[in-house]
Amino acid sequence: MASITTTERRPRSVVPARTTWRSEKAAPYFFVSPFVLVFLGFTVGPAIFAVYLSLHSWAGLGSMTFVGFDNYVTLFTDPDFLAAAGNTAIYMAASLFLIIPLALFVASLLNQRGIRFRNLFQTVYFLPMILSPVIVALVFNIIFDKNAGLLNAVLTALIGIPPIGWLENPDWVKVSIVIVMVWRYTGYLVIFFLAGLQGVPRELYEAVALDGGGPLRAFTAVTLPGLKPVMAFVAVIVTAGSAQIFEEPYILTKGGPGTASISVTMYLYRVAFEQGYFGLAAACGVVLFIVIFGLGRLLTWAFGIGTERE
Repeated sequence: MASITTTERRPRSVVPARTTWRSEKAAPYFFVSPFVLVFLGFTVGPAIFAVYLSLHSWAGLGSMTFVGFDNYVTLFTDPDFLAAAGNTAIYMAASLFLIIPLALFVASLLNQRGIRFRNLFQTVYFLPMILSPVIVALVFNIIFDKNAGLLNAVLTALIGIPPIGWLENPDWVKVSIVIVMVWRYTGYLVIFFLAGLQGVPRELYEAVALDGGGPLRAFTAVTLPGLKPVMAFVAVIVTAGSAQIFEEPYILTKGGPGTASISVTMYLYRVAFEQGYFGLAAACGVVLFIVIFGLGRLLTWAFGIGTERE
């Protein structure tokens, strides 16, 4: 009777358990495999091909010709690329030092207790993000018109200055692009800051008030430390987004006058799809990726994100 009982128990305790263990180990790989395949096919694969293409001369058809680093030499000696890099740096600086502080200020106002119509304000601030770029182009072309534009009319009426060629002057056209960026992206960032502010405990503000601190001390001692992860996230996405800016200068000025408002992505678009230099465009894309990746890592390091606490 004892030997029969041992023989009957063996298949139940060993074979099914091993099968279950293998299934449990394989299940996570099975569920993440679609994402991994899509990521490899549409992100890693094109990125590797872009690096390979940047070392070749190719017009889009026919065979490629290996040219080494000639595309990178051509890129950094091209005045149009240098102008595009300078303009993009201005757009990035405006995003970091103008749009982010403005969005934080608006979010702080909306986070105050007792404010009425908060949801209405959030919707109004977010509306520019969902508008079509074509509508944005039409509206701001009317606003920036030198002779009949709303902005010149207001400035002339208030401070009496002569009309400004917002989209015609090489200096003012950059200001025009920055104005459109502020109008379009400030509300988008307000949503992130407002979500972060609502996670900061109210008790900390009350403690600062009991200690005799004013709004400035509450902002520096409570708000900024509480928003540190949000600030890092916003700074990274704003840096990456402004480095790839395309719609605003393209729909307003086509990069003009001359190359006064052209961005790096506009330059990449021109050399690839208008001039047929795909190898040069790929080199431009590789350089842009390196700059964005480097700035992203620098910002996360500056905010102390991703490092272990001592």
